[in-house]
Amino acid sequence: GGRAGTWVAVSGGAEIAGAEAAALLLALCALFASTHAASTQAQSYPTKPIRFVVGFTAGGASDITARIVGQKLTEHFGQPVIIDNRPGASGTIAGGIVAKSAPDGYTLLAGATSILAINPGLYAKLDYDTLRDFAPVSQTVSMPQLLVVHPSVKASTLKELLALAKAKPGELNYSSSGTGSSSHLAMELLKYMAGINVVHVPFKGSGQAMPNLLAGQVQLVFDPMPSSLPHVKSGRLRAIAISTATRSPAIPDLPTVAQAGVPGYESSLWYGVLLPARTPPAIVERLNEAINAILKEPDVSERFAGLGAEPRGGTSAEFG
Repeated sequence: GGRAGTWVAVSGGAEIAGAEAAALLLALCALFASTHAASTQAQSYPTKPIRFVVGFTAGGASDITARIVGQKLTEHFGQPVIIDNRPGASGTIAGGIVAKSAPDGYTLLAGATSILAINPGLYAKLDYDTLRDFAPVSQTVSMPQLLVVHPSVKASTLKELLALAKAKPGELNYSSSGTGSSSHLAMELLKYMAGINVVHVPFKGSGQAMPNLLAGQVQLVFDPMPSSLPHVKSGRLRAIAISTATRSPAIPDLPTVAQAGVPGYESSLWYGVLLPARTPPAIVERLNEAINAILKEPDVSERFAGLGAEPRGGTSAEFG
């Protein structure tokens, strides 16, 4: 081209000046170094304890699921996975904490239906954006909720419960794991579809809601099966119906809400694991592979089945 200086041939027959070639070479070296560093980091990951943030109190379904998975991750990686319960605002506090954490793979979120799918539609302002601020790792389980009542409630079927609620409007109280939580909306849906009036008493998770139901301070609740089914089996609570469209193998004689008298009713839950956005894809993939392997372990499958939960797994893209 008539300019002085060194020229370098590149792919496709094009030519670039020496200075530009040097800049390109430096950029390629930096890219290679970055890619190599990320790959090395993923291969050695994890090298320190992992924090697993749960948006609800201990003892609830989100907490139970996270502890089962977390214990197995500890065994799989040889590094402690520490459960960090940060209840409040239907999981939004936990979501905000993880969204603002370093994207290095050492802060996980116990994702739940309420945190990721419900809250964006109920709260005018959140500390996180579900689609922008998280890197989905894997779904863990899905499960129904049980409609359960205190033994003092004079109702053994859904029709009897609805008749009692209609005869005493505003006198029955129900607990939930928080305003805007799945348990809250499941009961509000029943109220709407069945035309009843029961009063909401919110708590910061099933771990707080359930003791108040057991003590008879509230009379009923929709609660995820892992935290409610043991009390049904022990006789401390009475199960009225199940929230999903089909019955659960864990309690096959219990009808669905739709079967028991409210046609078309359906509510289900899902849980999963997420990392902060911009976490290296290799670390996301390493965690995904570990979680999928864990969910296929017979003792894990058996434990979840006993709690009425169904292991899911799958790719990070599918969960996203």
